[in-house]
Amino acid sequence: MCIEFTVSMFFSAAGYVPPQVPMVMPVPERPLGCPPGLEYLTQVDQLLVHQKVELMEVLMGWETNNQYVVKNSLGQQVFFAAEESDFCTRMVCGPVRSFLLHIQDNMGQEVMTLSRPLKCGSCCFPCCLQELEVQSPPGSPIGYVIQSWHPFLPKFTIQNERKEPVLKIVGPFCDCKCCSDVNFEVMSLDESSVIGRISKQWTGFEAEALTDADNFGLQFPMDLDVKIKAVILGACFLMDFMYFEHTQKQE
Repeated sequence: MCIEFTVSMFFSAAGYVPPQVPMVMPVPERPLGCPPGLEYLTQVDQLLVHQKVELMEVLMGWETNNQYVVKNSLGQQVFFAAEESDFCTRMVCGPVRSFLLHIQDNMGQEVMTLSRPLKCGSCCFPCCLQELEVQSPPGSPIGYVIQSWHPFLPKFTIQNERKEPVLKIVGPFCDCKCCSDVNFEVMSLDESSVIGRISKQWTGFEAEALTDADNFGLQFPMDLDVKIKAVILGACFLMDFMYFEHTQKQE
């Protein structure tokens, strides 16, 4: 009884919640030219991304394939995302590993695929910076996230399907903040105006220390091109791997 109580308290502190039947977002009408499955994004200007707690990581410290639930501001599930990578890649390459991220709608149909090659991500190697390709439907690129070289600030360029720059993302000098959110601003190309934000949300001392699961909030204009919304969502996943995947393990 004592052991069961201790394990229960540990999972509770780690943020583990038993599986529940999710509330799902109703399927909106798909506009002309919108890739199948992305019609959900036409109805939202905010998204919440919750990384699922993996018990193997909590108990053994082994890196497992990441899984995420994407919700709207009402808490209704919009997408489910699951990483595809092998064990050796996760253990050896860690947060810079290559992967495919499969994003499904609430009917289990894959509506997006994110492809990330193995890259460095260090200012010391400006020729080998991070990038991410966003495909929707799978196999059809709709945009890219390209890391821009900067000596001390995280910077990225959002590109459309023709690899033309559309927006910039600029992060803070320090991506490790205790007791507060970490904000990455989505900006115009000349960086003169902020049009959105990707926020890594502070989840509390216990969850931050015991698990590798992160929560993010995304904001963008309601009338933004649905494909660019999807690329910003892809940028959120890339930043989780780059800047927050290893934070709890180092602690």
